[in-house]
Amino acid sequence: LNKEKQCTMAKVKDITQAKGNQIYSITPDATVYSALEQLFEKNISALLVMEGEKPIGIFTERDYARKVVLKGKSSKETLIKEIMTSELITVEEDCSIEDAMRIMTNKHIRHLPVMAENKLAGIISIGDVVKQLLQEQQFIINNMENYIKGA
Repeated sequence: LNKEKQCTMAKVKDITQAKGNQIYSITPDATVYSALEQLFEKNISALLVMEGEKPIGIFTERDYARKVVLKGKSSKETLIKEIMTSELITVEEDCSIEDAMRIMTNKHIRHLPVMAENKLAGIISIGDVVKQLLQEQQFIINNMENYIKGA
């Protein structure tokens, strides 16, 4: 009896489950300096800006470079709420990886908060998406090689 493996397009939920649902965040009243410290400590490039359980924006290295450094502001005096990206683009956890990549590409963003039933479930990066797509391609290649070999 030959079992066929069906290759299905992975969902965003597969990434958040694989990497863990760890969410690094900061409050809107925190200083940019404290956000930079956290980015450095966690070796990440973005923090969600949260009011309680609700994501209200995102702070990225790009925000820092464009809205603090180039504007001559002080990171120790500037608050996150003054420079965060407040137009938060999110995806549902059942969104396909392909659709998530399309959104990130079209909107020129590198991070996507993931929602599940109107609650924050995680965050994915463009690196996470590329890694998942490469794994899927390798899976397909391996299956094709096995098929050709008659395995």
